[in-house]
Amino acid sequence: MTDALLFTNVRRVCPAAGESRDDLLIVDGVIADGEAPSHAVRIDGGGKLLAPGIVDLGVGAIDRAAFRAGGIVRVAPLPDQSPVLDEPGAVQRLALIGRPDLWIHPIAAATRGLRGEDLAEMAICLSAGARAVGTGRRWIADSGVMHRVLLYARDLDVAVVTHVEDAGLCADAVATEGETASRLGLPAAPALAEPLAIARDLMLAEDTGARVHLRCVTTGAGFALIRAARARGVRVTCGTTPAHLLLSDNAMSDFRTFAHLSPPLRSEDDRRATLAALSDGTIDVLASGHDPRGPEEKRLPFVDSTAGSADAVTLLPLGLGLVRDGHIGLSRLFALLASAPAAVLGLDTGTLTPGAPGDVILIDEHASWRIDADTLPGQAGNTPFDGLPVQGRVLRVWKGGRDVSSE
Repeated sequence: MTDALLFTNVRRVCPAAGESRDDLLIVDGVIADGEAPSHAVRIDGGGKLLAPGIVDLGVGAIDRAAFRAGGIVRVAPLPDQSPVLDEPGAVQRLALIGRPDLWIHPIAAATRGLRGEDLAEMAICLSAGARAVGTGRRWIADSGVMHRVLLYARDLDVAVVTHVEDAGLCADAVATEGETASRLGLPAAPALAEPLAIARDLMLAEDTGARVHLRCVTTGAGFALIRAARARGVRVTCGTTPAHLLLSDNAMSDFRTFAHLSPPLRSEDDRRATLAALSDGTIDVLASGHDPRGPEEKRLPFVDSTAGSADAVTLLPLGLGLVRDGHIGLSRLFALLASAPAAVLGLDTGTLTPGAPGDVILIDEHASWRIDADTLPGQAGNTPFDGLPVQGRVLRVWKGGRDVSSE
């Protein structure tokens, strides 16, 4: 890494400062102000977009090639890894394996083994490198346990990242109740499973004063509860994925297992409500939901397949599509992708302001390409967007001022 980089001929986009045509200086791995030193390496951006590196909150697996191609420089993996992130050794090992090109900020398990019974040693896991605690891909059904989790997290001043689907309603469901699930004969659960879980968790968060992040919200009823809770002062943030913004349960119509997700795709009405929540600012975080699954888990009957998709590489182009369609502005997109997820994790990053880490990506926002599941970089390409034409590619990636584009 050189100790000074000067980016010229770029279009800067920053969640805090908006868009500008200014140069950007990085000195000793940190974004700096003032004149560039004479020895600074100059990088001509060719008029392309320069933005903060993406912070992906809630990934299912560490997939360096996919993250690099997607402009993702920091990830917060879910606690249901192997082994489960419920003890400090596992947390510390995971936190250190990606550096220096990828920084991993684990979400520690809120309960031992993620069984929803006994509290895990959250404080020790935080000291080992965790930046949040969470329930993983499951909901804690026992309200007494969840209340204790939130009290403990409040005292530690850390967010609880929770999955919001009432397990009693979901059981073995693989789809949302509705015409598509009925026509395909798939075991399904009512969309009500989400707002029921959200209502319980918001009431407990209000009682305890804890910070809670609802990782993937997908229903209009769920967003209404969040808006009402915020009006009462509840400390709640929420996220969603491009899949739940752009696809409804119709995407499963031909038993496409690439569209088997968790939470499942919803009705068209809920998809539209999710888009509205993005536009009005209810949604704080846009995450990839990256959970790559190989053919042994996807090339099966829909009911037997594993939920999950590989969408780290498609996160940015799909987000840029939301900008082109007028749902959000460009600065807002990078708040959703970088500064807001960083804030949930308590990280001072995700902007291009002086003093922030020199984590930046150079983007050709107009580059056209077609998503091809067979050629996507990474562990697997099981994306529900297979075959979709998109625009926007990451050209180069710098982590702390170090070029990690091709490592």
